[in-house]
Amino acid sequence: MDYRAPLKDMMFVLTELAGIDKIATLPGFDDANVDTIQAILEESGRFCGEVVAPLNVDGDQNPSAWKDGNVAATPGFGDAFRQFSKSGWQGIQHPDAYGGQGLPKLIATPCIEMLHAANISFALCPMLTDAAIEALLIAGSESQRNTFVPKLISGDWTGTMNLTEPQAGSDLAAIRTRAVQQSDGSFRIFGTKIFITWGEHDMADNIVHLVLARTPGSPEGVRGISLFLVPKFCVKEDGSLGDRNDVHCTSIEHKLGIKASPTAVLQFGDHGGAIGHLIGEQNRGLEYMFIMMNAARFAVGIQGVAISDRAYQHAVSYARDRIQSGPVDGSTKQAVPIIEHPDVRRMLATMRALTEASRALAYVAASHCDIAHRDSDDNVRAEHKAIFEYMVPIVKGWSTELSLEVTSLGVQVHGGMGFIEETGAAQYYRDARILPIYEGTTAIQANDLVGRKTVRDGGAIAKRLLNEINETLKLLEEHSDAAFLSMRRQLALGHASLASAVDFILATMKTDPNAVFVGSVPYLKLAGIVLGGWQMARALIASKKKLNDDPSFYNTKIATAQFYAEHLLPYASALEGTIISASGSEGILALDAAAF
Repeated sequence: MDYRAPLKDMMFVLTELAGIDKIATLPGFDDANVDTIQAILEESGRFCGEVVAPLNVDGDQNPSAWKDGNVAATPGFGDAFRQFSKSGWQGIQHPDAYGGQGLPKLIATPCIEMLHAANISFALCPMLTDAAIEALLIAGSESQRNTFVPKLISGDWTGTMNLTEPQAGSDLAAIRTRAVQQSDGSFRIFGTKIFITWGEHDMADNIVHLVLARTPGSPEGVRGISLFLVPKFCVKEDGSLGDRNDVHCTSIEHKLGIKASPTAVLQFGDHGGAIGHLIGEQNRGLEYMFIMMNAARFAVGIQGVAISDRAYQHAVSYARDRIQSGPVDGSTKQAVPIIEHPDVRRMLATMRALTEASRALAYVAASHCDIAHRDSDDNVRAEHKAIFEYMVPIVKGWSTELSLEVTSLGVQVHGGMGFIEETGAAQYYRDARILPIYEGTTAIQANDLVGRKTVRDGGAIAKRLLNEINETLKLLEEHSDAAFLSMRRQLALGHASLASAVDFILATMKTDPNAVFVGSVPYLKLAGIVLGGWQMARALIASKKKLNDDPSFYNTKIATAQFYAEHLLPYASALEGTIISASGSEGILALDAAAF
């Protein structure tokens, strides 16, 4: 099925919810006007729909292939990547000083969504390159930035992040890869890394691996980890490519989904040691890698939005065409398209509402990130940085968890045909399944949300957002339409549930941490549902004001917001109950390991 970017909804979120007009006033963002944004999004939608999306099924059926240490990408991917790079899409949010376009993250975000909606396997390569660029811009030396960042932005080279090892999954303290310093200041890298996305391929001239490793005598645990730049081909002083480095792909994984994206096992140092260069200071590698991880985690959240939208479009198209059974109200004896049946409508409305809410929340988070980087006031930057960091685990965790529900509903709308690969619905479900796992599982995101983002500041950011929801509740009181009444009632209940959960976490963390962390994932989901509902409430208010401009579009926005209020926000109270239950941890921990 063709992919059509939801440009109208994207522009609505950018202008009405994410505050693109304010972002355009920040230093260096003078070009971020509505006309420019519209043109960028239209061209991105055209490119993703015409060039990248047609390769999606091919990539699933003819995935990347490994032979003798080399990986060949799916036919057509290399040409599409060259077009992607030549058109400047890799550099859209990166500094123009290095060949990028220097546009706000808020403008890059819908472009990233489109790319992932068109073809997640393809989009993973530039996604990891974006993360490598971010890390080098912040932690790399001037020489490293000047040598590597322009090549990464141009698409001549691509980037990876190398964390995981066979014995060290999410527990990075267990990393064993070694880095031994040489007389010239370089390092020799020895070790094995697994699950390296696009760790080997033939779409670019070089691959720049950012690798976590330990130097001799470094402290135990995560405090002794350093970050190294290890290119596939060594780079000469003049920037040209030299000899092949001692890093080799020994295999790629056979996976449930994202099959066209090669997930590599990389071996460093089997022939004397891979040449690497320290990024920043020794023993600060995890700190630097978190730059990549945060960028990647946000991008994975966008993947959740993207695959949800693609599955929704596919399901709607099928539901319009599939004729089956008469209507339940007996209004006609003839069979009708299944989109006329109430439960199919419920499923499609759920898919749409969750997608729109998660999109709005992600774009608003991107707006906070732009302010955090560009505002002239130090205090304002710090405040918005804290808000963005609070929202990242929610965008990553909630958006990817709901993508499983949305893509599963997409299969369900198709009925038995959804279980048949030829209809295409199953691929979205399979591709989505990795999203709540990689770049930190949902539990890792939830633990981060509890520990670093809620407890550490005494709930300050959480309470600030709760106060902002209160302001929106006051605005809802100005209207008496059914949609507003439903939203005000349900959002108020959701607000109370989230506030109760925050208070419970703050009051219980020291005395019973098990009780808190048993409910960490429910807390993340609760935050997502309520903050997503808040954005839907803001969309409802904006749509009411603009209703006469485009009645069809804005009435649909109003109806979707009402559905979210009546069918999705009520889950907040149930999640609250699981979080603050006095015996919640006992119910799980009462079963010892043997009992399972």
